[in-house]
Amino acid sequence: MPTPAAPAGALDLLAGRMSCRSFTSGRISREDLNAMLRDALEAPSSCNQQAWHFVVLDQPEDLARAADLAGGNPHFRDCAALVYLCFQKGWTHDNFSVVQGVAAAAYHLMLSAHLRGWASVWNAGTGDPAKVREMLGLPLIFENQGAIAIGRAAPDSPARKPPRRALQDVVSYGRFARAKESIYPAKPAAAYPFHAISRASNPFAQWDPKDWTWAQLADYRAYSVWAKSPLAGVYTSRREGAATQAWLQMLAPLPRSASVVEILPWGGTSTTALARHLPEDAVLQVAELHRHNLTFIKDRLRHEGISREVGELLAPEGLLPCAERSLDAVLIPQSLEHMADPALMLAEAARVLKPAGQLLLSVRNRSSRAGAEWAEVESKGQVPLQGPWTPLRPRKLLALLEPHFVIEEIAGLGLAREGGADLCRATPQLWRRRAIALRARPRG
Repeated sequence: MPTPAAPAGALDLLAGRMSCRSFTSGRISREDLNAMLRDALEAPSSCNQQAWHFVVLDQPEDLARAADLAGGNPHFRDCAALVYLCFQKGWTHDNFSVVQGVAAAAYHLMLSAHLRGWASVWNAGTGDPAKVREMLGLPLIFENQGAIAIGRAAPDSPARKPPRRALQDVVSYGRFARAKESIYPAKPAAAYPFHAISRASNPFAQWDPKDWTWAQLADYRAYSVWAKSPLAGVYTSRREGAATQAWLQMLAPLPRSASVVEILPWGGTSTTALARHLPEDAVLQVAELHRHNLTFIKDRLRHEGISREVGELLAPEGLLPCAERSLDAVLIPQSLEHMADPALMLAEAARVLKPAGQLLLSVRNRSSRAGAEWAEVESKGQVPLQGPWTPLRPRKLLALLEPHFVIEEIAGLGLAREGGADLCRATPQLWRRRAIALRARPRG
């Protein structure tokens, strides 16, 4: 039987589906919801068991409660409906076949919503599992694996679909073959059992960026969704926002039309603060390891209402594409500890700074209480979406700076990991703060 031709444009229409995290407050009829869910039930399932179940929340008070539980998903409150994806445990054939069936139905549901003119987004994080179970009245034999938010896209919703990897990068015929930069490091082991790895406990995770190549770091940051919603105020840390403002106050007055570069900014949130802090005549550029991050940062700045032009620089292998002694200021906002070779980056910063230029740097402190919590708890889990990092001890930081810079001002930033943006300049107390902030000039 010959293969029928796909209707003209149908596949392009399906490929145009994209995640939406900004919805209007409009509602959706249960008739429309049921039509989409009927479509979802046409998805394949293991042995045709159809062990899935979908709990739908569509009342404002229920959506508000779901948003409160989810924490980092404020769109739960504004969407028209939340469809919780659940499955009955006990029929997996050790290959997660029930989970695969629910995932197939979930995507079928999202495509149905898309073709009917509705926007959607799949969310793995729904909040504390026990509290979500209580809210949904979910029996213990069932499990929730996420939720799909459905609604009308708000007028300011981002219109750019996140980048997809090239076909040749993720497909091989006959045998496995994949570019080295897209295979992330793991600690050497005889085996990597799936059930031994979770977000909170991953004994194989390589947190030290020196065990990664620059190309691996670039790839990880380019495709990871960490802080990748450009919506104003979304994924903005209040703690780090206040800390960034305090840190920027250490920047010395700049000359007219100063040339400034920010290196590996935090998803554009730190760039937003910097763009608002700099004089209007300053020329601001951001340096990233991959062009995808630069594209996202520009989107973020636009949604945050930043009208000034921000230049884009690619820094492959940690090398800045800037002439020697051409910059008035280089800023590194708690990203030195994310770099494969921090000494190289500091040497590059010294190379491109003018003799009277300044380096403004902040680094998370391994010798602080927050650093101890990182070592005892956080670093035992999976590498975060912003990439691997290891806080630096003050002695190590000073040793890295000494060949190239003279420190003019230094302070400790905050105390507890959970908060604090005050600057402490008294020694030895500053060495115990959760982050070290400093301003330095190039030697010679």
